[in-house]
Amino acid sequence: MLLQRILQFNSDRDLLLVKRKYERMSADPFTFFRGTCHLFYADLAKSGLLREAPAVWICGDLHLENFGSYKGDNRLVYFDINDFDEAILAPCTFDIVRLLTSIELAFAQTEGIDPQLLAETALEAYVEALSDGKARWVERDTATGLVKLLLKREKELDRQSFLDERTEIEAGERRIKIRDKKTRPLPQDRKQLIQTFLESHAAQQPNPDFFKFIDAAWRIAGTGSLGLERYMVLVEGKGSPDENYLLDLKIARPSSLENIIQLKQPKWKSQGKRIVAIQKRMQAISPALLHAVTITDRSFVMREYQPTEDKIDLEENRDLEDLIGLVNTVGQVVAWAQLRSNGRQGAAIADDLIEFAEKKHWRKTVLSYAQQYSQKVKQYWATFKDQVKFE
Repeated sequence: MLLQRILQFNSDRDLLLVKRKYERMSADPFTFFRGTCHLFYADLAKSGLLREAPAVWICGDLHLENFGSYKGDNRLVYFDINDFDEAILAPCTFDIVRLLTSIELAFAQTEGIDPQLLAETALEAYVEALSDGKARWVERDTATGLVKLLLKREKELDRQSFLDERTEIEAGERRIKIRDKKTRPLPQDRKQLIQTFLESHAAQQPNPDFFKFIDAAWRIAGTGSLGLERYMVLVEGKGSPDENYLLDLKIARPSSLENIIQLKQPKWKSQGKRIVAIQKRMQAISPALLHAVTITDRSFVMREYQPTEDKIDLEENRDLEDLIGLVNTVGQVVAWAQLRSNGRQGAAIADDLIEFAEKKHWRKTVLSYAQQYSQKVKQYWATFKDQVKFE
């Protein structure tokens, strides 16, 4: 039954990449959790818990790996939630309980680390930030600990080094490197499709030459979305070869919460419009070149390429004090995102969020559910690992 639910959910994806997704999910319960957002919300809906909370715009797939650093459209570097594929209007408790579950799983086997302490720290930070009622943000000057180091690293990366790692120069022109774990080659007709789209998109932009097509490859990234159509696209940018830009072009699919949320949702013109609109509401500053676009009647999200390395490596950073600082920051970031988007298209106003934060009855339920569900994920993972085949 469990395996069938997972196979059905992934049935329309690229078969080779779905195999890779399943291999990743078999590694440990935390990775399995990241790859099965649909299971989490289906189970939460069955429980009937955590629905009596103010409606807010949520990330949907909130876990520790969906925070990271990026350059905003003002070219400053920020640390924020960075994945909105599942974003939707939902009870404010939904994001925080998924985050706490991810914390329980990420550090379940880490010697000297109490996952429950980290979950409690994140929840306390969320509550305090929500009670404050003011949406703040994290940038280099305000960051601390691991997040500050991450933002410093992002700022120091120059464009040529960034490009040299991901592209190579042939006859004076850059081409995307084909790397087994990161990219796959595209047939010429698919490249032509992307080029035609970019020509149309460029004609509507103030600097059309920026979007002049150079090359494209299939991009392999993420866990939950692995197997979905996604491209890395190399364009002229501010000049060849060392001022080229890389774009991320990802197909937009319906949120896996769509059929379980009872709140009335806006009528979005496309799934890409949904993702981009909610992302812009929740982030202090969004990544550069963020657009909802259409290619052959299918909805995509386009943005400046952000390397997967721009996240905190949870395997390398195991110091308790550093991790307490990290979960404190992410708890605050969630609250700030909910406050920033308050009052928009059905979302609760800030006063309602402040009032909710000051109540205590729901906090124990959130912590208890996260702890209990993390145990269920471990059981799911063990079953999946035994049953899935990689042939």
